[in-house]
Amino acid sequence: MKYLIVVPDGSGDDEIASLGGKTPLEVSNIPNINKLASRALVGMVRTIPPGIPPGSDAANLGLMGYDARTDLAGRSPLEVISIGIEMQPDDVAFRTNFITVDGDGKYEDMTIVNHDAGCISSEESAELIKALNEEFGSDMLKFYTGTQYRHCLLVHGGRTDYETVPPHDHINKRVGDWLPQGDDADFLIDMMRRSYEIMNEHPVNQKRRGKGLPPANSIWIWGQGKRPKLVNFEDKYSVKGSVISAIDLIRGIAMYAGLGTVIVPGATGSLDTNYEGKAQAALKLFDDGNDFVYVHVEGPDESSHAGSLEDKIACIENIDSRIVKPIVEGLRERGEDFRVLIAPDHRTPLAIRTHSSEPVPFVIYDSKNELLEDDSKQFNERAATATGVYVDEAFKLTDILFEKLKY
Repeated sequence: MKYLIVVPDGSGDDEIASLGGKTPLEVSNIPNINKLASRALVGMVRTIPPGIPPGSDAANLGLMGYDARTDLAGRSPLEVISIGIEMQPDDVAFRTNFITVDGDGKYEDMTIVNHDAGCISSEESAELIKALNEEFGSDMLKFYTGTQYRHCLLVHGGRTDYETVPPHDHINKRVGDWLPQGDDADFLIDMMRRSYEIMNEHPVNQKRRGKGLPPANSIWIWGQGKRPKLVNFEDKYSVKGSVISAIDLIRGIAMYAGLGTVIVPGATGSLDTNYEGKAQAALKLFDDGNDFVYVHVEGPDESSHAGSLEDKIACIENIDSRIVKPIVEGLRERGEDFRVLIAPDHRTPLAIRTHSSEPVPFVIYDSKNELLEDDSKQFNERAATATGVYVDEAFKLTDILFEKLKY
């Protein structure tokens, strides 16, 4: 038996007036996923435990079979390992976004324009990280280049008890209203303030402005934590597995869980990602002896953060036709029995352009035990709610996939 999880990140949404009260999943043309859904277990799942912020860290931990209430130790440590940094027990890692701020006067009075500096390239970011380390780097503190706008600050002997917030929750808000809080938070705020002075007129940003692109003219520090301890995935589910994702966070969870990781050339975390490459990589992993593959696709989430309904629908449809279809067809051609789970990690409603904690739809299909066909079962919020099936924890959904738990 082969096991597949496909995560269209942030594809869940709320009803949208311009869509006639429907959601992006409802209006998307996804015949391949819906064909599976018609013969599958379909319902709604709560991927974000009560009291935990609706982040991709908590949600993807859950979909990989872990309980975020006990296993989540902060977002950045999950990303750090995937870029080759070995954290020591007293190290604290902080997610460091490159963002765009705008306005006159004090840094605190500027406005957060975006959370990603217009999806700046990793190559451009590396030059800016070098400039930051020349100013701030020491034996106790260093910045590390991640992917695109997603980077890391590592502090030896640091603290975790700050109140920090993700920038994507506060687009078009005043910088000073959302800076880190807590004892000794001034040193973080000072770096953020001074980063503007270092980055704003850096040659990288001069070139970006010349191309009509937003500058990466500030860092935003958040998501701190120490390294987690996860039960080995193979020990937990008795399968060998790997994860395919363009996102450091997702690969980091995989590495702490003892899963393999694959970086697909051309996988960007955006609408223009290499969908076919991800599908081919998944089939190759199965051919090479993996029992389980987790395919994560960031595009719908990034489209929601950008406020683009058109891009979100395009991403969802691409996942259906260019990832789910070829993988399922490939498994059938190979004569493999397989079980597949398809679920967003969380909602990212276009109306608010950030994550929310409401339940999301899921599909669990078993090629050996297809259910009687029912075309009313579809992969969207309305149809999934109508089934009356509800799973209250994401890790239970994974247990159902691996037949450790019956619904």
